[in-house]
Amino acid sequence: MTTTQGDLASLSRYIFRAPQWYTSLAFAMVVAGVTGVGVFDDGFLLGGFTQGIFFIGVPTVVASLLTGVVDQRLGGQLTAGRSSLLALLCEILVVVFLAVGGVVALVTPLGQNFVFDVLYAGLASVFALRLLVIAAVSSHSIPRAVVPASIQTVAAAVLLFVYSGTSRYLEVGGPLVQAFLSRAEHTEIQLTPIVPGDFVILGVVCLLYGSAVWLFLVIIDRPWKRSLGVSVRDFLGGFIGHIAEDSRELETFFEELGEEALVPVTVLGFRREDGSEKARAVLPMVHPGPMGEIGGGNLPERVARATEGMALPPHATAGHDFNLVTEREVDTIVETAAVATDALSVGGGATKSVRTTSGDAKLLAQAFGDDILLVNTHSPRFADDVDYAVGLSAIAEARSGGFDEALLVDAHNCNNGLRGDDLGHVTPGSERSFDIMEAARKAAEELTDADRHPFELGVAWEATDWGPEDGIGPLGVRVACVDVAGEVTVYVLVDGNNMEPGVRERLIEGLPEEVARAEVMTTDTHVVNRVESSNQVGEALDIDELVELVGDLTNRALADREPVEAGMASERARVTVFGNDRTETLASHANAMVSMGGALAVLLTMAAMGLSVVVFLLS
Repeated sequence: MTTTQGDLASLSRYIFRAPQWYTSLAFAMVVAGVTGVGVFDDGFLLGGFTQGIFFIGVPTVVASLLTGVVDQRLGGQLTAGRSSLLALLCEILVVVFLAVGGVVALVTPLGQNFVFDVLYAGLASVFALRLLVIAAVSSHSIPRAVVPASIQTVAAAVLLFVYSGTSRYLEVGGPLVQAFLSRAEHTEIQLTPIVPGDFVILGVVCLLYGSAVWLFLVIIDRPWKRSLGVSVRDFLGGFIGHIAEDSRELETFFEELGEEALVPVTVLGFRREDGSEKARAVLPMVHPGPMGEIGGGNLPERVARATEGMALPPHATAGHDFNLVTEREVDTIVETAAVATDALSVGGGATKSVRTTSGDAKLLAQAFGDDILLVNTHSPRFADDVDYAVGLSAIAEARSGGFDEALLVDAHNCNNGLRGDDLGHVTPGSERSFDIMEAARKAAEELTDADRHPFELGVAWEATDWGPEDGIGPLGVRVACVDVAGEVTVYVLVDGNNMEPGVRERLIEGLPEEVARAEVMTTDTHVVNRVESSNQVGEALDIDELVELVGDLTNRALADREPVEAGMASERARVTVFGNDRTETLASHANAMVSMGGALAVLLTMAAMGLSVVVFLLS
């Protein structure tokens, strides 16, 4: 990925899971009661606790229960979990306002009147925050989003109006009205500083804050619509849904953004003498991103589940522009791989492996019949994704040497994460791109006329006890040993996203002595990137344990050797991907939104709060 894309990937630090709605509500009531004790001057402990529950906690409960229902009735998609979490966050915002107001009232002669002025500002801020989130999550227009956004503020205002004694100022007669609206003399909750004019002020301040939200959305949305043809609110809504509840809404945004592409899906199959499949390497030239299980993030596992023998789904030469936009596109890849598998024609023996180099590029190559397998690494130099066009060019170089099919793997096994200005993306026209092509040409020339021999294959794999938090995906670690005329070549595949520098070398050094050549690969699964934006193999887990595991699996694979035949076939899949330069544009806009949007939000907030202060002073 590029530096800009790396900045976008770092947004994964905000990923969390929304708690269950009842957990949010329980926490909200406790916070409300404690806050009431601290800020409401009632004269005794229980009274302050009651007021906190009533005027802070109850509106939170009402908003939690009703916001999702109202929003969905209006065509939105705010769930109960998100509704409760949003209500809790807004309550915390009110608590912060009240805490500041309480401290000021304590050390100055402003008294409780100031506390309630601050409460109005807090309720208006709650309305603004809810308006922003609901407009983003549910893609509502501002007028439509006002309805669910106002629930928490209106609930608090109604309770203040009814049970503070304020309704008596209206002098509405009748026993029924007096019985249900003027209850201050029958309750401990008496907030005498409140007068009817305060609610007019609250409405005016809410209007100011809502206008600021509308202006903020208009300003940040304009460049997205102009250059990408999509709304930033769709991105924000999808991103919030993904990080909070693992929803698929972000895929809808990516689908609008994407474009159609034809991508090769190459299969190298190994079959036993009885015709059963022992192992299969599947390489679709797409990128397993963008994050988590969104799009093709979990592509390696999906490919493995559709394979009869042990699956080897390494990383192809493709960057983030070739992210699949939805998980549905993975089905197309799997189906195309099945077609290629059916077209396999095995036989012809295999050559011993060779290692060719050019500049930073080092290729491990081995021919199977009239087809060639190439695995590229730049280790110990840092590298990340190899561009799609570079991969196609290197494949063309290999095929021009006399091979029918070529499967080119990006080993993706040495990088320094998101540190530094250059993240190692190999682009067309770079020196590294020509190094890869030259190394591929050399390998093809060396293997074209090399002797083919009958060979044996042994495999072993383990899901491991490591998980995404350790940088390891569900496929764990897989090893394939190819024995040609007594010379053993080992291919190690770790289900992770790149490796810490030096890990690849340590794994190879820990292999049994009878191994002549070896290469370590990663799948580039993005399942692990829901934990950290990089989370490379070796960052979190014990490397010594990984070395021991790979050595053990290699011994098991050596013991599993048996005669096999191999064949390679390639088919093209028509899928929707992010598209050329779209990822860079999206990343640039998202990064600009985070940096400049924050500054804009602060400026608009300060302006709105300044106007609200003027309103309070004039009232």
